[in-house]
Amino acid sequence: MRFSVNIPNFGDFADPRTVAQVAAAAEEAGWDGLFVWDHVVHSKQQRRGQAFGDPWMLMTAAALATSRIKLGPLVTPVARRRPEQLARQVATLDGLSGGRVIFGAGLGGPIDDEFGSFGDTTDPKVLAERLDEGLDLLTAYWSGDRVDHTGKHYRADDVELLPATVQRPRPPVWIAGYWPRKAPMRRAARWDGAVPLFRSANHGNAPAVEELRDLIAFLDAQRTDQTTPYDVVVGGISPTTPAAARSLIAPLAEAGATWWDERQLINGQDFYRLPPVLNRINQGPPTI
Repeated sequence: MRFSVNIPNFGDFADPRTVAQVAAAAEEAGWDGLFVWDHVVHSKQQRRGQAFGDPWMLMTAAALATSRIKLGPLVTPVARRRPEQLARQVATLDGLSGGRVIFGAGLGGPIDDEFGSFGDTTDPKVLAERLDEGLDLLTAYWSGDRVDHTGKHYRADDVELLPATVQRPRPPVWIAGYWPRKAPMRRAARWDGAVPLFRSANHGNAPAVEELRDLIAFLDAQRTDQTTPYDVVVGGISPTTPAAARSLIAPLAEAGATWWDERQLINGQDFYRLPPVLNRINQGPPTI
């Protein structure tokens, strides 16, 4: 199992210099990854008056401050971005970091705030269509080959986006969604990993082992290629004592989780403040 740190792109972490500090500390303390949210307003009511940073600028700062840890968004709402621009951003970060990008994608939310506030559709079916079509286009763009595409939502006429990604054939793609909703997990089964939240265990809470087993059984049944590596990312607040961490995380690893993503509770304030996050980072990843 690998261990990552999860931070939002607002509050204290809107500043690229702070994110660079966090990334360097995480690498020094032995963590395997740093993942950053991708929001423009999040919940307007809850975030009123808070600063936001562009996640790609934040991850660029993290890449320049590190040499080993994986980096990526958890998660980018592909439907909120132009695929050609997004492809450039991912490829540039992948090149800058020496092939350390993991691309987390999802539908995005809160939909009314993040999409409706800017005059975009709030129809989840349309956003899901744009997500799927956009993911396919990203894969084509990352190849560096010429692309022709005429779809329901996007078009590309004889274009090639160079350079291609350092990772070949592309960076790993993880898909987020809520379990037991099956549609996003069917999507996740077509890519390289799943980043589930659970109705009974939201951000900052570890899922029940039984629920994780059900999800992994569903993913296994949906996947057409069982020979390639596949990641399942779970997370929460881990105990800092080895015995307690082992008691919480080892059963999840045995059930099939491959990453533990360290997250503060979303219903508090610690998750967007530097001191508690940095304090946990410096204590090092869980020992299982």
